[in-house]
Formats: sequence, structure tokens, C-alpha cells
Amino acid sequence: MWGDFKKFILKGNVVDLAVAVIIGGAFGKIVSSFVNDVLMPVLSILIGKVDFKTLKWVIEEAQGETPELAVYYGLFIQNIVDFVIIAFVIFLMIRMIQKSKKKQEEAPAAPAAPAEDIVLLTEIRDLLKTK
Repeated sequence: MWGDFKKFILKGNVVDLAVAVIIGGAFGKIVSSFVNDVLMPVLSILIGKVDFKTLKWVIEEAQGETPELAVYYGLFIQNIVDFVIIAFVIFLMIRMIQKSKKKQEEAPAAPAAPAEDIVLLTEIRDLLKTK
């Protein structure tokens, strides 16, 4: 069982997937920080100093120890912006990969080796020329 697991883990696709997940998680944090700390404050200033984190629709006010019931649509807007940025970057990366694959495919293939009978006939011809 351990041997099968080791073969599975050491396959190239699994290792590549693990690396992609780790890098994707780190990239997601970078994009979230960019959106929360850079983009949204600038956007907030442009639309009238609105803090998106506080945008909410209160359904029921807080009463005593019961907290308010609200829909935080400002946070939802921030998450949409995060998603759009990440999706756009992934789109660009996939596009670059596809272009590089297309260039590799367009490269001329090496000419095919002549058939065995052609090679033999060529050798016979060359031998006859020398005699």
C-alpha cells in the first residue's frame, strides 16, 4: 500500500498540482491584499469616501444581546473584485501558455527518415556507381 501511495505522489501531475495549489493560495492572498488595501480605498475616495466593508443592508436591528441581522453586500463587492482580478490573471497565463504551445507546434518537424527499401536502393545505386 505504501509503495502504491509513493508512486501516486511522485507522479508529475500530482506534484504539479500541489505546487499550483500552494502558489494559487499565496497569489490569492496577494490579490486580496491589493483589493482591500489599495484598490478599494482609492475606489472609495472616487465614489464619495464610502467604506465598502461597512456597506450593509440591515434586516433586523440588534436587540439586547441579539446581534443585528444584516447582509454585508460591501464585502461581497470586494470578493467579486478579487475574483475578477484572479480570473483575468489566470486568463492571461493560459493565453500565454497556449501561444507558446502553438509556436512549438508550428515549428517544422524533422523530415521523416526514408523507408528501408529506399535506403537499400540508394546504397545499391552508390555501389554500382563506384564499380
